[in-house]
This record gives sequence, C-alpha cells and structure tokens, in this order.
Amino acid sequence: RMQSSRSKPCSCPSLKLREVASMYFTMVAAFLVILVVALQGSVPRESDFPYKVPLDPQGLLELSWNVSYPEQAVHFQLLVRELRFGLLFGMSDRGEFENADLAVLWSDGHNSYFGDAWSDAKGQLHLDSQQDYQLLGARRAPEGLYLLFRRPFSTCDPKDYLIEDGTVHLIYGILEKPVHSLQAINISALHGGLQRVQLLKPNISIPELPSDMKTMEITAPDVVIPSQETTYWCYVAELPAGFPKHHIIMYEPVVTAGNEALVHHMEVFQCAAEFDSFPHYNGPCDSKMKPDRLNYCRHVLAAWAMGAQAFYYPEEAGLAFGGPGSSRYLRLEIHYHNPLVFKGRRDSSGIRLYYTATLRPYDAGIMELGLVYTPVMAIPPGEDNFILTGYCTDKCTQLALPAAGIRIFASQLHTHLAGRKVVTVLSRDGRERQVVNADGHYSPHFQEIRMLKEVVAVFPGDELITTCTYNTEDRSRATVGGFGILEEMCVNYVHYYPQTQLELCKSAVDPGYLHRYFNLVNRFNDEEICMCPQVSVPQQFYSIPWNTFNRDVLKSLYAFAPISVHCNKSSAVRFPGEWEKQPLPSITERLPEPVPHCPPAPGPQPAVPVPLKLGELRRD
Repeated sequence: RMQSSRSKPCSCPSLKLREVASMYFTMVAAFLVILVVALQGSVPRESDFPYKVPLDPQGLLELSWNVSYPEQAVHFQLLVRELRFGLLFGMSDRGEFENADLAVLWSDGHNSYFGDAWSDAKGQLHLDSQQDYQLLGARRAPEGLYLLFRRPFSTCDPKDYLIEDGTVHLIYGILEKPVHSLQAINISALHGGLQRVQLLKPNISIPELPSDMKTMEITAPDVVIPSQETTYWCYVAELPAGFPKHHIIMYEPVVTAGNEALVHHMEVFQCAAEFDSFPHYNGPCDSKMKPDRLNYCRHVLAAWAMGAQAFYYPEEAGLAFGGPGSSRYLRLEIHYHNPLVFKGRRDSSGIRLYYTATLRPYDAGIMELGLVYTPVMAIPPGEDNFILTGYCTDKCTQLALPAAGIRIFASQLHTHLAGRKVVTVLSRDGRERQVVNADGHYSPHFQEIRMLKEVVAVFPGDELITTCTYNTEDRSRATVGGFGILEEMCVNYVHYYPQTQLELCKSAVDPGYLHRYFNLVNRFNDEEICMCPQVSVPQQFYSIPWNTFNRDVLKSLYAFAPISVHCNKSSAVRFPGEWEKQPLPSITERLPEPVPHCPPAPGPQPAVPVPLKLGELRRD
C-alpha cells in the first residue's frame, strides 16, 4: 500500500530538486562512461566471462558473457575482430530482425555512438526512450575491438526482450557503410544472422571429482566436413573388450580449433545390448550406405550444443556404462552447420567423457516424458500456437517409483520442426507444484541437456505433465505425431537418480475417442472422409477440411478425452495394470505466472546515444 501511495503525482518542490540532481548524476555518469570508453583499460580476465560462443559462421564476432543472479543482470563482452562502421547485437522472439531489442554501435566515419534501440514490425530502428543496454567500456586490442555492456534480465520496458530461462535467439548485423544516424540504418541491407544460446546458465557448484578419474575421447576420425549447409555425421566407436562397469561423472566438448563456428551440436549414444556387434561406420547419418543396425544406437550418454559448458553429474550419482548387460558400441553424431559452404575443412571434434571405477551411491537414469510417438496426436495446418499435452500419471509413478522418490537434475526437451515452446510441470494432488523445465523460445535446432537450477524431487503419486506448443502456419495439411522430421514429437528426456525400471511415462488420446471424432466430422461436413478400417489415421487427418468447427472440436477432444498411458520398463514392456481409457489428470490449482522483477528506475535518463572515441573508421 505504501508503494502505491508513493507513486502518486506529488507537487512537492523536493521532486524538482531530485530531478535536477538525477539529471546531473546522469550527465556525470555519461561523462564517466565516455572516459572509460576512451581509455585502453585493463583486459578483463577470461574467467570473468565463462560462457563463449561465435556469433557468425566466420568467427568475426565472438560473444562472451556472465550471469549475475544477485544483480539479475547479464554482462556481455563482444569481440569484433574486423570493425567496419559498427554493428547491431540483440534479441528477438525467434531470431527475426523485426520487433527486436538491440544494442547498436554506429559511425558516420568520424564519430562513433552506442545506444539501446528497438526495431518495429517493418524493421525500422528507433532509439529506445529507456536505455537498458548499459555500456561499460570499449577497448581496442591486437585481436579487435572489445565492447563491454550489461543488461538486466527484465526492464519492464514494453520495447525490450525479457531474458528468461531457456533458449535465447541472439541476432547480429555488421554495418558495411557509414551512417549519419541510427534511423538511417537499413536492416534488410545488413550482413547479419542469428545464434541460439541458453543465456541464463544455472549457478551450479562444481562437485569434487575423484582421484581415480579417467578420460575417454569419442571423436570424429579426421573427417572432411562436407561442403553443404547441414550435415549429420555418424561414427561408431567401441569400448575395450571386457570394459567393466564405470560411472560417467562429467563430460565436455572437444572442438577442433578453427571449427568452433561449424560444430553445431554433438551427441554420444550407446547401442542396444541385444546385438553382439555393430558395423564400424563413419559417414553421413542420412547416407544410403549407413547400416540399419545403427538405428538401435539411441540411448543418450552425452549431448552438447554450441555455447554449452561441461556437464557435471551430482556427486551422489553417475551414468553407468560398461560391464555386463551393456553394449560396447557407441555412436557419435555431429551436426555440422556450414552455411558459407567451406570446402576441405577437416574435423576431429567429439565429446570427452570423464569416468570413474569407484561407483557412486546411485546410477543415474533417463526417463522419457510427454507424448507417445503416434499419429493419433495431430496438429491442423495454419495454426500459430496449437497445444498438445502428454501425461505421466499418478497411477504410473505410484507403481514404478520408490517410496523415497527420485531426483531430477537435468532435462533435454525435444520436438521436431513445428515446436515453439515446451514445458514440464510437476503436479501433486491436483495442484501444480513446480516447473521441471520450461523453454518459451524453444527451437528444434538447439537441443542440449540442461542442468536444472534446482533438483526436482518426484514421489509416488505425483504427475509430470509435458505441454508443447506448435506453429504450422507454413503447412497446408495436418501434421501427425511420429518419427519423420515433418511429423511431430513432444518429449522431455529427464535425467534423474536413483535409476528405476521406469524408462518411459507418456500418453496419447484414446484411439476409440479419436474414431468418434472422425465420425462426427464426417456427419458435419459435406465431403466424405472414408472411415473404412483400411484407411490409416494420418490419411484420415489429411482428408479433413480444416474449418473452425473441425479445429475447435479436435482441441476440445484433446482437452477432455481419456488417454492411453504408456508406463513402460526399459524392455518396452508396460508395467502390469490397466492403462487404456484412463481419465485425464485434473488440475485444480495452477502455478501463478511469474511476475517480471523490474529494476529500480534510475531517474529520467536522457535517451541519447553514448559517444565513443574509436577514432576514424574506414573501409578496408
């Protein structure tokens, strides 16, 4: 109540004085910034910015950053290796240059300026009335120009991007010509692009590592990266014969120097134990030469994506590999992103596993949550945010989890190309208790195993509800669930301990109720949809005329119809019990929406760009 009374307009003379003082201090601060910028300053230590990612495929722009949770701010260091006439750096919902939140450095050839800007729906730039990208310094070094600036997570400025957990789409653009003002910058003529990162890394203390720790590198054998934009490369490695059971306790990327901008993500999978041997394949994953048996190498041991650091297991758990009942064969998969189509680049990147023979108290396990891979779950075409939900029910956790529960410490979200958001929520007694993992700007092109900020305890009788949001505006026919890249998935692979027999806890709509939906659509529409049993579910979906009635009824069906629950052991066998036509879990109490924390307003700051003393900028 005090706060609201304080914000009422007040005619006290002291306010005028406060305004004058505030403007004076703002001018002093601006002068100090210019002074800092003009100085060559000491080099910030690399440890000050632990996270690093190349922004562009040539590696001319390199971003480093750190996260301060007490300050609720991110500090950025941008290294510009070849400065022309300035650059744009910023964030937007999905990497577009329209409706973006930007920090801009520009020059007219003589004077340089830095400012916080935004772009409108047409891509026109405007200086922001609230300057929230705060310049901390600029420094020339032999390798290029360093720009240091900070930005609060949340600014409560409607023109600004809210930095939150999950994926952030960073955008960049290089100014090739001098410009006389910010408004004169033409976004469509820029040399620019986007890079996805998880900006808000969890602040995790690194567990103590044992003295008998060993390392093993699973790396590509000096591969020539194909001269095309996208390649998935597969390589089969083998553990030594008689390799006993060990625990993987951490892993990190090994990226060949010079290829940092090309190696997009990497995964190591263990092959299925039921086969004695696997062919030693080394080649593109989509090649006709790839042996079919490699499709049985799907058990994830490690996954890394650009910008990610080392992954640590909690000190009481490790991921078991080796020993009886475990395959000696591993498959490395590397996604090369080569948009500039470099030829003849050689690569030996991969993942370094750190493991110990001194087993920790618990084996870690991986459990699949979300939707079963089935065409009964479908998304109509032309939808901008269609929601599908998969349930791990109380009945399944009651049966399969130990009384002391399990602890989820990491999560990897997964959809195909139409996925836009994914969230898993823990619910107990019908009340949502905790978000397990959420990504409101999810991209299928950026999937990494993320350590959670806090471990989530799940007990028998709890429910884990995974919701995916899809966009099919660019599609002309229904998108069904399935394994194909143009089909869809909604999965959260959660990493937890102690390992249980439960490997998969997912759901899909009851097929009988879907059949009733097709019957209803048939009765309401002039066009005949063949309901004959020989017509597959995808064919029936493809023949539906997608008017608003058929769309809305499908949404209602998914929100109300009973479900088929897959409560499966690792052998793909269901736990004993009745799993068909199960009621949808009912939620009586939702978690409140998080309220953005607004930093205290520093007083009326003049919306003026900060001049920089960078000397004259010229074309090379």
